Amino acid sequence: MPSLFSQPLSLKKELKISDQEFAQLRDFIYTQCGIYIADNRKYLLENRLSNRLKQLNLKSFNEYYYYLQYDSGRKEELNRLFEVVTTNETSFYRNPPQLTVFQDNVLAELLKSLRQAGTRKLRIWSAGCSTGEEPYTLSIILHEILKTELPSWDVKITANDLSERVLMSARRGVYNEYTLRTTPKHLVERYFERDSEGNFRVSAEVKSLVTFGQLNLSDKVQIKRVERSNIVFCRNVIIYFDDEMKQRVISAFYDNLFASGYLLIGHSESLHNISRAFRPMHYPGAIVYRKEE
Repeated sequence: MPSLFSQPLSLKKELKISDQEFAQLRDFIYTQCGIYIADNRKYLLENRLSNRLKQLNLKSFNEYYYYLQYDSGRKEELNRLFEVVTTNETSFYRNPPQLTVFQDNVLAELLKSLRQAGTRKLRIWSAGCSTGEEPYTLSIILHEILKTELPSWDVKITANDLSERVLMSARRGVYNEYTLRTTPKHLVERYFERDSEGNFRVSAEVKSLVTFGQLNLSDKVQIKRVERSNIVFCRNVIIYFDDEMKQRVISAFYDNLFASGYLLIGHSESLHNISRAFRPMHYPGAIVYRKEE
């Protein structure tokens, strides 16, 4: 197979992004979805978008920029762009210590307080759900905790992502063995069906608690349409944002949460210097943020 270096010189130039083109696309992406691409990741944008230019038969990144703004196919291409600039690495039962804290502390306390208040309505928001492993994991945990009591509860997990492609995959609910590598075996046997190709299909009962939909966290109008939540999961998402965007998103989560609601972010993420509206609750292996009134 010929390498890039064996291509004509003109093609090499076409696949290089200039500083001006990078700035245009970087600012456009930030305006559209709040994702900030630092200068030292210029090469990443260039590499990931080169195939899009080839498929669209465009000669430069400048042409691609105008395509995104004016072409009749710009809406579909915008979804492709979102997929290119985000990473959808996830798995079931990702970060087990945090999920243990969620199950044994956060969920146990919340369910107790809801029962005492005389309500059995629970709302969880998975913001940045990728291909569905996180919200389905939460559904499995709820099935395990509530067991036969679950039918008497009104439970809904709202799962959103920027990419429509990953949402299509999430709705299908079919996964390979690698995505289940940290999932207890007895749960795999209980909540998944093995298909003829060796993949694992999530059960209908797990799916029944989850509703998927596309959402852009930089769009205030879209965020306000999300039903108010008792718990918000937004793990490994705000790392894509600059400080201003982080503050906007965290503020939106605060507004969405009911009084004393909980926010869980990625184990390598922190609200330090972003928001003081949440009280950090320290547990072994995890920090959980609680809404302060």
